[in-house]
Amino acid sequence: MATQKEYEKLSDSDKKKEDWMNNKWRPMMGWIYMITCVTDFILFPILWAMLQAALKQPVTAWQPITLQGAGLFHLSMGAIIGIAAFGRTQEKLAGANNGGMQPVGQSVTTTYGSHGSMGMSPPSSSMGSNSMGMSKPMGGKAARFAEADPDSVFDRG
Repeated sequence: MATQKEYEKLSDSDKKKEDWMNNKWRPMMGWIYMITCVTDFILFPILWAMLQAALKQPVTAWQPITLQGAGLFHLSMGAIIGIAAFGRTQEKLAGANNGGMQPVGQSVTTTYGSHGSMGMSPPSSSMGSNSMGMSKPMGGKAARFAEADPDSVFDRG
């Protein structure tokens, strides 16, 4: 690995060559894990069965190599790939722009529960509000109580 001064002197193509492993290790880990799973769960069982058929031996099931040791291989690869994906997401949100993509905006707003959403007017005295914040007409006793002035309700006694 070059020092900072040596790194600054390198051309852009040399910098890309040096950063290749640094930029590609996450997708490479995913591809390696996928290839390992395909060979251990698909390819090797087929080859194992063909070998037993060719040698005319009794048929035994293939024992996946990656599941030996309580599946620690899959647990560790899941942790590595999961943490790597989380780390890359954090890098993208922080603005690390290695692949030319624009960072995702942080300000996400919703209109959930606001009465002005979707062109709906606020509920009037004879209107109720459902769980989506949209108005709906009320009927029966609810409409009578909604129309009444709260002060006069207590005065009725």
